[in-house]
Amino acid sequence: MDATELTKAISSQLSNEDASQRAQSDSPSYWTSDAETLRSSSNIGDISFGTGHSIYSSKISPIIEQACHEVILVTCFWAQSETSSVLNDSLRKLAAKATEMGKLIRKLFHSPSLKGKIYSPSSWQSTFGLPSADELTGLDLQIKSIFVLPFSVMHPKFIIIDRQRVLLLSCNVSWEDWFEGCMDLGGPIVDQFVRFFQEFWAEEPDSRPPPYTMTSKADPVDGQQFSPISPLAVRRVDMSGVPSVLLPSPHHWNPQIRMPWQRSSKPPSTPLNICLLGLFAKASDNVFIQTPNITAQPVLDALLSALSRGVNIRIVTSEKLMVLEQLVTAGTTNKRCMQWLISQHRQLLNRHRSASASPGRLESGMIGNDAGTLRIEYYRPRAGEGRAPSEPVQSHLKLTIVDDRIAVHGSGNMDRASWYTSQELDVAFISSELVSSIKGGLAQAMQGRSEILYDNSGQH
Repeated sequence: MDATELTKAISSQLSNEDASQRAQSDSPSYWTSDAETLRSSSNIGDISFGTGHSIYSSKISPIIEQACHEVILVTCFWAQSETSSVLNDSLRKLAAKATEMGKLIRKLFHSPSLKGKIYSPSSWQSTFGLPSADELTGLDLQIKSIFVLPFSVMHPKFIIIDRQRVLLLSCNVSWEDWFEGCMDLGGPIVDQFVRFFQEFWAEEPDSRPPPYTMTSKADPVDGQQFSPISPLAVRRVDMSGVPSVLLPSPHHWNPQIRMPWQRSSKPPSTPLNICLLGLFAKASDNVFIQTPNITAQPVLDALLSALSRGVNIRIVTSEKLMVLEQLVTAGTTNKRCMQWLISQHRQLLNRHRSASASPGRLESGMIGNDAGTLRIEYYRPRAGEGRAPSEPVQSHLKLTIVDDRIAVHGSGNMDRASWYTSQELDVAFISSELVSSIKGGLAQAMQGRSEILYDNSGQH
């Protein structure tokens, strides 16, 4: 599938009257009348893998400090931590630079009524551990929080710099030493992020950042800056015009929970959900997924269907990450879901073996010649001498690769919360060359950090 086919698939799904009516009630929903507005292209600088702290220290903070006009930081979770301390230092430097330049730099922090809550300057220090307002006089700083009870978490994580650059990450501003990813993006895709931000986070006209023309441009940060805590891997890409599709998934307050004996409900028809299910359905060779958890039944069903068509699947996930959250939102755990998928795959293999002994069934097309291979790995941190100074203890990366040609990266997990209730924001990138770079960097960063739970690839 290319970018045009992806947006056509989204349009086709939303053309259904019932789905269209539901989608139009979403916030935001500007793509429901024309999904082509989500198609774009990206200039890609580099890709980083490591802990959130290492990525913020070496990559994000130096870029924030170079901002000339505006920084928009959207995160799901904010906690006083080493990462927030790094950001505090960047804020102080940015404020000093703005004061010296004689102008204000607009900085907006957003962490999860849709109107949201605006925090007063007097609360910045006590609530968020930020520098006092007196230390940030060069910044026009606004902090806004949106959370819709009981389940609708605003889960995206991205940073827009001067409306010229976007950092698309998997990590929050928090203390967790988790395995994360970050992509440095420029080009037309930046306008897509700005529009998404304006449509949801800044929906009041008087709070939207005013448009401006760049009168000067600081030299871009080239790759990573020196930091005592470095990422596990950085891949310089330097690609321009990569076909891309923004994939929003608006929040939904109704989790559509079913009893164990009931059939799973259909997930909301969001661009992200439609795209992923379409990619799984059209996959012809292989699917790779690295995600914290896979508890969304539509994902499990789609993967099983792909396996039955002969598609090889590799999954890297967690054995015990946010287990209580899984039980509350999905009524199950990632461990159980992986065991279910393994059991279903074994049954599939048995059916194919039986069919191979019955040529008539093969000739009739009742069953394919070969089932796809399945490999499932649990993330494991390194121990002993191989342990990094900032060793990730869990994997929080959200990455899907299909047929070594399409990569989907952003905030969306493969768990039930992401698929049914949380707001998410991903991007699909269509480029075999880019996918090769992503896989190379990921393989370097993941070396010695996984344990095989199940692998039948050697049995063929």
